[in-house]
Amino acid sequence: MPLPRLALLVALAMLAFAANSLLCRIALRDGHIDAASFTALRVLGGALVLWLIVRVRAAPAPRALAGSNLSALALFVYAAGFSWAYLQLAAATGALLLFGAVQASMILWGLWRGERLALGQSCGLLLAFGGLAVLLLPGASAPQLLPALSMLLAGVAWGVYSLRGRGVGDATANTAGNFIRALPLALLLGLLGLPWARLDGAGLVYALLSGGLASGVGYALWYAVLPALRATQAATVQLSVPLITALFGVLLLGEPFDLRLLLASALLLGGVAWVLLGRAR
Repeated sequence: MPLPRLALLVALAMLAFAANSLLCRIALRDGHIDAASFTALRVLGGALVLWLIVRVRAAPAPRALAGSNLSALALFVYAAGFSWAYLQLAAATGALLLFGAVQASMILWGLWRGERLALGQSCGLLLAFGGLAVLLLPGASAPQLLPALSMLLAGVAWGVYSLRGRGVGDATANTAGNFIRALPLALLLGLLGLPWARLDGAGLVYALLSGGLASGVGYALWYAVLPALRATQAATVQLSVPLITALFGVLLLGEPFDLRLLLASALLLGGVAWVLLGRAR
């Protein structure tokens, strides 16, 4: 793949991932939709778009539904925890917590499986956890505990989903299958939340854009460029997502970016980068 095209597709994928946080936050913050309805519509939009992408590709459609029930459950837990957390969390704070939990869970799983970190990588891991601690320590600008824990749970669930997706033959078809498998759980959540549901036209649009465009098209773009990237490059480029989210959160949503968030971002993203680059060497 030519380098300019590769760079463009990678940039678009990272923008799509950041857009998930921005769309969810603005929809829930401004009362356009409730968290359960957002989750159901997001999964529905993602399932429809990914199914269409798989159907129109030149490759033959799989005879059986791809994915697995366990991966679909992890996807549902991620989507539900993500939505509930953004009732209270700022977009940048939520993205940083999500990213930190995803990376930490995957690194810790590697250690559990017998991987070993060099001294520098261990220092990087400690820095990353220090960044999470700085973000969560009590204070005037600290995020509320339950929404923060909900986002951390979403990050762990996405880490599990990512680990289970390693080495699958057709990542896009696998993701489409998992979205379809997760859809009954998401719709059930929406039905259970009907007594507290609220939804207007803007909320419907935000949720479907998050599912169809930011999730469905975003994941398809990402899986299209992954074969052209080394594993460490793919992991490192995702460091940009919390920063993109923070930038647009300030510009579009008017959210503050204070010293606590700046320090936590530097420690967390710098620590993870240290681990990843050390692994590459």
